[in-house]
Amino acid sequence: MSKDIRIKRGLTLRLEGEAEKELVKAPRSKTYAIKPPDFHTVVPKMVVKEGAKILAGDEIFYSKYTEQIRFTTPVSGVLKEIKRGDKRRILEIIIEADPENVYRDFGKMDAAKAEAKDVKERILESGCGAFIFQRPYDIVADPKDSPKAIFISAVTTAPLAADKGFIIKDKVAAFQEGVNALKKLTPGKVHVCVDDSSAQYLKDLQGVELHHVKGPHPAGNVGIQIHKIDPVNQGERVWTVGVEDVAIIGNVFLTGEYRAERTVAIVGSEAENRRYYQTFIGANVSDFIGEVSEDIRIISGNVLTGTKLSNNQYIGFFDNEVTLIPEGNNYRLFGWLPFTYNNIHSHSHTSLSWLFPNKKFRPTTNLHGEERALVVTGEMEEVLPMDVYPMQLIKACMAGDIEKMENLGIYEVAPEDFATVEYINTSKLEVQEVIRLGLDLMITEVG
Repeated sequence: MSKDIRIKRGLTLRLEGEAEKELVKAPRSKTYAIKPPDFHTVVPKMVVKEGAKILAGDEIFYSKYTEQIRFTTPVSGVLKEIKRGDKRRILEIIIEADPENVYRDFGKMDAAKAEAKDVKERILESGCGAFIFQRPYDIVADPKDSPKAIFISAVTTAPLAADKGFIIKDKVAAFQEGVNALKKLTPGKVHVCVDDSSAQYLKDLQGVELHHVKGPHPAGNVGIQIHKIDPVNQGERVWTVGVEDVAIIGNVFLTGEYRAERTVAIVGSEAENRRYYQTFIGANVSDFIGEVSEDIRIISGNVLTGTKLSNNQYIGFFDNEVTLIPEGNNYRLFGWLPFTYNNIHSHSHTSLSWLFPNKKFRPTTNLHGEERALVVTGEMEEVLPMDVYPMQLIKACMAGDIEKMENLGIYEVAPEDFATVEYINTSKLEVQEVIRLGLDLMITEVG
């Protein structure tokens, strides 16, 4: 029996361009890429060189400071290029793919019956440890830790986000096996949070505590769910795993193969073929959207937390959607006047959008102003459903005050939890970046 969690504070941002519930097999990319910057704080150490022949599931690099965390290739082929940036930092590892995947065989294993140490080793050697993140700090989990609980969010609330129920509906058996494996990694519970869409497919899961979540964004964020169910205190660890990633872990045990499949929704007002595509992690975005003009912003992820892409770049490791919206290169005449333009969404009621709660809007990337020395008391709390003081926590992060950050709840938050705060705040602060810098300081000083 599931437990209900109702979130009242937040913001439902309704946008044009939702994907149709139609799943098609994507054309196979000629090249795929793993991007080490997707794994915050991981310093990659390569184990293969350019030109090497690799199988899907072969290790290509590991974490310099935690060698147990290995990263494997999603496709078979040839390691074509290692792209580097400043100070020789590795930005992309590009793989020229075979016409069909040839998999490394890890061997089948019954996760429910296997020993915990064998399950952990299988997860790590197959590269699935990269899917497991920890709170606090929202970084790849250290396998030496023992988390007090594991959380999986199958709730969709972000604007135009891929429906997690639709993603997992044909992978329930693999998902259950992934849960069986994850249960071996914690002495506590495995919590699975569902909404109306995903509940119909995951209601019969065994060995989990099920929670039915309702409410506006960011109710779907796993950090909000952890805060409501089993908050993180100083010295504790909680691990989180994405829905489709649990199924990938399950497939490693069911088939002995690292099948790094990724379901990607093409969404946004400027997207032409708005549907779901079945592909592999690190696919080239041009295979889905073709050549896009400079007047359109390509985002890997959703409009609140995603990253900008250009043509022929690669989808992020964890992303299930690609969003296309207009660039904000058109400016409004007398746009500062209230109620002058009512075709844009405004949380602060400076347009009449609040009179049409069900209307879908067509946003651009325009920020409608620059950073301001102006703070509106109470507005951030309206969209952050956590028992923290967001404005004070942001100030503490900017000041680098570790003691205040600890007292104000830095261990419970992640940058994505502040995406709605960043969207509505009058000061136009880059709030997610501020929180990330605060978390990085805590990693360095506290560990």
